[in-house]
Parts: sequence; structure tokens; C-alpha cells
Amino acid sequence: MSEQTQASATPCAWLHYARPRPHWYLVPEAEKAALKSAWAAVAKAAQDAGAVHQGCFHIRGQHDFETVDIWMFASSQAAYGHWQALVEARYPEYFAFSNGIGLELPGAGDA
Repeated sequence: MSEQTQASATPCAWLHYARPRPHWYLVPEAEKAALKSAWAAVAKAAQDAGAVHQGCFHIRGQHDFETVDIWMFASSQAAYGHWQALVEARYPEYFAFSNGIGLELPGAGDA
């Protein structure tokens, strides 16, 4: 199996750091509700496809972001597909972000 194929079949942790952009606070409430609904639909579609949302955590201290969302996907391609769906739903227009993925290290579970 090629290295790229093996990586695509490996479960993937996706860390999504975010904070609202200043203009998010100027968006009318009805539009905010519609955007949040679209983003919730993206999350539901990911979960329906087998992704597991581990939670959204508030970040304290010296950090550039306000929250971190932690997800587990079946592959890095599934994580990327989830991100693309959020991009199509206009999420990056309103939130500054940093995404990271993690693949399990071989032997990481060994004692």
C-alpha cells in the first residue's frame, strides 16, 4: 500500500481552532441563525458519515484563538471534505481559524 493510500485509510484527529472575525458581531441575528444552521447541518452530515465530535473547548491563556473543536474522522480525506463543506457554507468569512490534523503514530498504543 502506498504511503498516501495508507494515510488516507488511517483514522484522523482534526483540531479546529477558531475565533469570530470582528464583522461577525455586525451580522443581523436572522442571518447569524441561518449561517449557524448551515454549519450545524455540515456537522450533522459529518457525524452521519461516521465522524465523532469530541467536543468544543474554550481556550484560556495566551492563545490566538477562542475555541478548539476536536473531531475524529475515518481518514484525512474525510476531515478535508468536512472542511470544504464548511468553506462552501461561508464559515471562513466570519471566523479566523487554524486547522491541524493528527494521524496515529505507529506503536503509540504499545505499552
